[in-house]
Parts: sequence; C-alpha cells; structure tokens
Amino acid sequence: MPYLLILPGLTWLAVFFLIPIFTLGQVSLQEGTFAEGFRFTWHWQNYPDLVSRFGRLFVRSFGYAGIATLLAFLIGYPLAYAIAFRAGRYKNLFLFLVILPFFTSYLIRTLAWKIILADEGFVVAALQALRVLSEDGRLLATRTSVIGGIIYNFLPFMILPIYVSLEKIDKRLVEAAEDLYANSPRAFWKVVFPLSLPGVFAGSLLTFIPAAGDFVNAQLLGGPQQQMIGNVIQSRFLRVLDYPGAAAMSFVLMASILVAVALYARLFGTEELM
Repeated sequence: MPYLLILPGLTWLAVFFLIPIFTLGQVSLQEGTFAEGFRFTWHWQNYPDLVSRFGRLFVRSFGYAGIATLLAFLIGYPLAYAIAFRAGRYKNLFLFLVILPFFTSYLIRTLAWKIILADEGFVVAALQALRVLSEDGRLLATRTSVIGGIIYNFLPFMILPIYVSLEKIDKRLVEAAEDLYANSPRAFWKVVFPLSLPGVFAGSLLTFIPAAGDFVNAQLLGGPQQQMIGNVIQSRFLRVLDYPGAAAMSFVLMASILVAVALYARLFGTEELM
C-alpha cells in the first residue's frame, strides 16, 4: 500500500523530470548542425569546449546569484521578523503585500524596472542631483541594475520561508531568555536567530538556484558585459540552434548548482537544522 500511494508522485517525476533529463543528456552528446542534422556519437568534447569558452559567464552568474541572495537575506530577514513579531493584526496585510508582485507577470515586472531605471527616468535624475551618479552616469546596462532586478524578483522567496520559521517560534522562549537576564539583542542571537535558520536555509536555496540560471534580468536590465550563462543557453537553443551545446551547458549549470548547494548544506549543517 505505501508503494501504491507514492506511485502517482513517482510517475510524475519519471514523466516530467527523468525522461526530459535523459533526453537532454542524450542531446548533449550529439554532434552536427541544424541544417545537416544531429547524430548521437558520445561527443563528450561538447563539455570541455563550452566550459573553456564560457567559464567566465558561469563565474559571473554564480557571483550575481550569490550577491543577490546575500542582499535579499539582509533585506528580507528584518522584514520577515517585523511581520512575525511586530505586525499584530496587520500581519496578513503585510504578507499580502509581499506576494502582491506575483499577481503580475515576471516579464512585465522586469520591464517596469527597465522603465524606472531608464537614463531619462526620475531615479537617475534624483541620483544625479544628489551627486551619487555623475552627469553622464546611468543605471541600466550595469551590474547594479541586473543584481537589483534579481533581488526584486526573488525577494519573496527569501521572506516567506524565514517568516514561516519565525512564526513557529514560541514567544515564551524569548521571554524566558529575558528572564535569565539576556537583553533583547542577546535573546535574538541566542534564541530567535538559531531557531529561524531552517527558513534562512530554505530561502537562500529558493533565491540562489533560480537566480543562477536567470536570463531575463540580464537581458532586459543589463548589457553585453552583464550577460549570464542563462542568456547563452537561451541564445544557443533559440537563435544559434546549437542544441548539443545548449544541452551540455544546461547540464554543467545543473551540476554546478548541485555542487554549490551540497557545499552550502554541509557548511550550514542541515542535519542539525531540520
């Protein structure tokens, strides 16, 4: 009976995950051209060739994703804490505001930021008036705009898991710590923050993994110097029509993310957290 109960889930994984992964792996070992056709030849050379050509884009993508994840944590944790402990009867309202951007298309939200950060927009004008930007300074087609777009689009994925962890904390534990002569900052670091680490771990993964493979923000908010590996994969699939190369890069990206997540989980000590 237990095996029968998990059979629908296993079938779903097989049809929509294992089979596509197997097909993608098979395509990555083909060679040829779109005009002449592709043939399966166990062409492993696709992998080292593409890594040597686009290795810097892998590094850039992981760098952007890491910075965005860290900044999303620094922004999202105080907000989640305020909602969980200070919002009171307005808690549901603030949670609704957090997820409100999801009511709009991801593409439309990013295009809106392209308009907001335009050279003739009010943001650039205000920063130039405050001498933060030079007279010919700009925000679009910069690393700042790409990372900012990633943070904006994935910030709810950081806030919500942290909020769930904070909401589960028994407030009496904090009161007990204060009764034992711990001031508020010490009670936070000794009680609240350690108990919220599962949410931090989950939020970090939910932010970092899609950010590393993202291409929309780099495409719309960045320039040629801010392209990420997702842009190359998308271009090779849809424009260059180099299906083996795109599939190989997709596998390298997935493997790199798995290694990064495994190292992060080992560093974080998930066995103790969960």
